[in-house]
Amino acid sequence: MTSNSRGIRGSWVTLWVAGSLLAGCSAQGADNGASRASGSPAVSASPGVSAGASPSAGATPSGNSSAAASVFTPDASLVPRTAKDGRRLAASVVLAPDDWGRGYVARTPAESAPGTWAVLNEDCRWEREKLPRGVLASTSRYSRLPAGQGKGAVKVTAVATVHASALGADEQLSTTLEEVLRCPEQRPRSEERITGLMSLGTPFGAREQEYADDSVLEAGTYAENGGSAQPYRWMVARLGTVVVAVSVTAGTGYTEPEINQMGSKALAQMLTRIEQRLKEK
Repeated sequence: MTSNSRGIRGSWVTLWVAGSLLAGCSAQGADNGASRASGSPAVSASPGVSAGASPSAGATPSGNSSAAASVFTPDASLVPRTAKDGRRLAASVVLAPDDWGRGYVARTPAESAPGTWAVLNEDCRWEREKLPRGVLASTSRYSRLPAGQGKGAVKVTAVATVHASALGADEQLSTTLEEVLRCPEQRPRSEERITGLMSLGTPFGAREQEYADDSVLEAGTYAENGGSAQPYRWMVARLGTVVVAVSVTAGTGYTEPEINQMGSKALAQMLTRIEQRLKEK
């Protein structure tokens, strides 16, 4: 079988452009850094952009994307059907520190607990919970690039989640969009705070998106222990039953285009790995 991936390997350029668009919407929605840090909603006229706490911004869940043409048709015999197969695929797809580039090291903890995935609770705090029925596996790896050469530290996360069905994976993307409306301010860990979140949902075929069956980009600001606000990106994409995601937060000296590029290249790398592992030999 010949792969019909439509250039996933070079797709980070398209994703980077989408990230820049979202960053622009976020900047337009805030008169200054203080309003972004306070979680004030930023209004955008662009369809598919959800401004935190502003349902009227026109966010459209990614539902129905599973019915559209797919970017990649996997070998059905290679698609994970058991938790064991799901864990194996997730572990081989999700990025380790070395995959991000020279100088990256593991954070503490370096990886999520097996059999769990991240859930945004009613208090807008992220916590690990037991995998629900329909989710075969989920692996998160946490890395960082220490500060140096006049630049601040970079913190990154890579996630791969394997579902039992494409519909279940698609619902994860829809939930991701809805969570920004519910929680424009979120706490990944007790000492970390993300504010001013906006999201952009882009299914396959929309805005010339041809790197995934569906995707969601989020932009906001990140602060740790009351420190200065830093740009934050959360990028999510789906290929069939697999959802991959990356988060990037960079300190002083990094521009938003550089942050977008870090995340989009990493996401494209994981999408390529999915294709390589699930295509017919």
